[in-house]
Amino acid sequence: MIDVVSIKFKSCGKVYYFDPNGTDPKEGDRVVVETANGRELAFCSQGVHAVADDRVVPPLQPVLRVATAADLRIAEQNKAREAEAFTICKKKIADHGLEMKLVDVECSFDGNKITFFFTSDGRVDFRELVKDLASVFRSRIELRQIGVRDEAKMLGGLGICGRPFCCSQFLNEFYPVSTKMAKVQNMSLNPKKISGCCGRLMCCLRYEQEAYEDLVKTVPKNGAFVETPDGYGNITQVNLLRQTVKVRLDGENDQRNYTAKQVAAVPGGRPKDGEAPARVLNYVPEDEPVEEVVDEWEVSLLEDYEDLDKKRERREMLAAAEKAEQEARANYENQRRNKNRNNRNRNNRRPNVNAQQGEGKQTEQQAEKNPQQLKVVKPNNQAGQNKQVRSKAPVKKPQAKPVADKAQVKPEGEASEKKPNRNNRRRRPNNRPKVEKKPTNE
Repeated sequence: MIDVVSIKFKSCGKVYYFDPNGTDPKEGDRVVVETANGRELAFCSQGVHAVADDRVVPPLQPVLRVATAADLRIAEQNKAREAEAFTICKKKIADHGLEMKLVDVECSFDGNKITFFFTSDGRVDFRELVKDLASVFRSRIELRQIGVRDEAKMLGGLGICGRPFCCSQFLNEFYPVSTKMAKVQNMSLNPKKISGCCGRLMCCLRYEQEAYEDLVKTVPKNGAFVETPDGYGNITQVNLLRQTVKVRLDGENDQRNYTAKQVAAVPGGRPKDGEAPARVLNYVPEDEPVEEVVDEWEVSLLEDYEDLDKKRERREMLAAAEKAEQEARANYENQRRNKNRNNRNRNNRRPNVNAQQGEGKQTEQQAEKNPQQLKVVKPNNQAGQNKQVRSKAPVKKPQAKPVADKAQVKPEGEASEKKPNRNNRRRRPNNRPKVEKKPTNE
């Protein structure tokens, strides 16, 4: 075991092992390391850790120091210099009329070397271009031709899946990909569907290739002549992940679903006419019933139906609660209305004594004034009501009343209609008789 530090020169680059050289950098720190091309500023992807000796390629280059503020300032200056070099080189390429596409520019930490990355369909004679660039920058110039995959890794972008490119995120190196992988995985062979933005086959086709290779060994191929518990037939469809197949039996038009254990491929294929097919199936039915193969879309539909049933039950519950509330409110309104009606009927049956007394006094006064104009008719007591019916009598001319003598004495019990004099009341308060004072003897 040997202690090393894992270093990356780019966030998506390959990991290299370096000698700690007495330093203790942490993950994510910027460090200055010694390389074959000189000093470089890199990232620490993992601190000091031990690895097996066979994983290390000697000799190990040392880590000089953890980057300081001055080192970071130099890195910013080199970054600005790279942008300027990219613009000048692109202009020089157009001046020379070269068929090449400039992709990226890198400047070494010392500033002694500038590397230009480009893509081209064929070989390009760029000797004159290198002389012009060397005269401008006064540094060592290197032009490196790269492939379309490296171009996509440097520039980055989004794939057809909607995620960033795998090569620009976590792939350290490229692996070979072939169309056979797409065939094994039952994918469409349309180049537009299995190719990435770089124009090459997608790197993700290799991710599950080992798993598919293991599954293919347990399932017969599509179109193979197989034996099933129900007879012989040909396979029409294979689902490697579910380990199921669809078989069209001889003499039937319908297809049946079987698991990989329920079918066996007949060696040599379908026999000739008149020959009996070989028996190769050694399937023993299990005690547990075989689960019915359900399409994944059907599962999602069943879940949707369950959600619809729950929503329907909730709607019915809310509707029943609202109906019960409306019935309770209607019963309350009916009770209140009946109670008010009973109170009004009770008040109508009760006789109004005050009104009757007032009407009696009024009729007496009218009778005293003109007894012939008003006639009171009392209804029968059996009806239980007291009504006054006014009937008009023939009007007679009033006769002159005889003038009574002032000295005439009124009978006893008859009230006097003469009103007291107000002046007398003022002179004799309380209407007391005046008492004459008797003369006193002096």
